[in-house]
Amino acid sequence: MAQLRQYSFLIYCLVALILVLAGGCVENSPQEVNTSGEATVFEGQELTPISEQRNNAIQGTQYIDPDTYELRIYGLVDNPVNLSYDQLLAYPSVSRFVRMDCVEGWGFDAKWTGVTLNTLFNETGINSSATTVVFYCTDGYSTSLELDYLVDNDIMLAYKLNDITLPADRGFPLQLVAEDKYGYKWAKWITAIEVINEPYKGYWESVGYNNNADVGGPAFERK
Repeated sequence: MAQLRQYSFLIYCLVALILVLAGGCVENSPQEVNTSGEATVFEGQELTPISEQRNNAIQGTQYIDPDTYELRIYGLVDNPVNLSYDQLLAYPSVSRFVRMDCVEGWGFDAKWTGVTLNTLFNETGINSSATTVVFYCTDGYSTSLELDYLVDNDIMLAYKLNDITLPADRGFPLQLVAEDKYGYKWAKWITAIEVINEPYKGYWESVGYNNNADVGGPAFERK
């Protein structure tokens, strides 16, 4: 029986991998970005140059006009909001050294600058029944994280990378910096954030990727 279970799990993983490949995961080629003034060191840590950072997307690079962009925050909140790019930039900012680890085995070290979700949630308020936060992106991508994880770790939405305005291929205007989570939780091109009270499986999670996505943890959900 043990061998049968191992065989069944292997078949499941292979099927999940086929679905992932069929899902259109596209690794973007490095984008030509004006990196004059790019930070190379932060808090004594060496940073990976943007030109050397690998990057995945399901539909290729998305291009968003900052003049018409709005971030919608809704669901189990007291005061739903629609925030422009300029409004997001006006909030107090934080900068952190955070490593991004992809489930495929590669990663990079970077300085991220942006606004924390706690700052935004302080404005919207959160219903006491809320448990989960869903991130929706302009390319149809979505993922979720537990509210407690986001609040306790003061997770940010970044609009700068190594002191450079977030390039289009890296998720301009916003990329979620999901510390200690695999890269498929680092949503890019975020246009909406929904607060709910039930689990949610996003794009990769719905085909078998682990919804916890803890770095060092299993890539796939066991059946």
